[in-house]
Amino acid sequence: MKKKSSFFVWLILIIGMIYFFLPLYATFDFSLRMVKDRLSFEAYRVVFSDPLFYINFGYSLIWSVMTIILSLLLVVPTVYWMHLRLPHWRPTIEFLTLFPFVVPAVVLTFGLIRLYAPFKLLGNPLLLISTYVVLSLPFMFRSVDAGLRAIDVRTLTEAAQSLGAGWPTILLRVIFPNLRVSLLNAIFLTFAITIGEFTVASLLAWESFGVYIRYMGAMRAYEPAALAFIAFGITWGIMGLIQFFGRGTPGQQAQLAGSR
Repeated sequence: MKKKSSFFVWLILIIGMIYFFLPLYATFDFSLRMVKDRLSFEAYRVVFSDPLFYINFGYSLIWSVMTIILSLLLVVPTVYWMHLRLPHWRPTIEFLTLFPFVVPAVVLTFGLIRLYAPFKLLGNPLLLISTYVVLSLPFMFRSVDAGLRAIDVRTLTEAAQSLGAGWPTILLRVIFPNLRVSLLNAIFLTFAITIGEFTVASLLAWESFGVYIRYMGAMRAYEPAALAFIAFGITWGIMGLIQFFGRGTPGQQAQLAGSR
């Protein structure tokens, strides 16, 4: 029975790997065929020699970093306070964070345009970043919430307060260190959402990596495949960094002696 079960586990694993890696291999193989009758990295050379690639990727990187910072400042204190003082608010907050799944990004963006156009705020990048914060809320909230569930928030807070720590110290030197893995997961998910996002950036007329990929897809054949593989490599690189920096015991208790 064990051998039969092991066989089906390996079979499902192999089928999953084929399903995942076969399209990726096809994309990579197509990106190498820009020069007729031979394989080359010409498409990648063209992409990396294009100044628009660095400009648009740089903009997306800025939007991602700003979104991550704003999301952390909004979500971590809110979820921490919910765990500490307002546990009965959990269903309401969870429901609110599900709105980005219910309301499509295009509908949300058109609503923002109708709302803020009379105030001439559509050219403000804060509007784009705020929209990205909303889109990342479901993932950011659940990552932080899972991390806080793994630790004794009340005991840590009371111990820190007994040592004379204020609220900023408690958040920065007690809560944040205990959420290292959860925060890294939340940061990765937010980065993955924003770095290649197209709908919001396009409708709000902002330059971004997703808009650049769409532009190249309308004009070229092989370069978009190279861009897709590059974007995949960036995503997996971020995952590798998360695995490297997130090593350690989840929920490891912070050293409160440093909270004085």
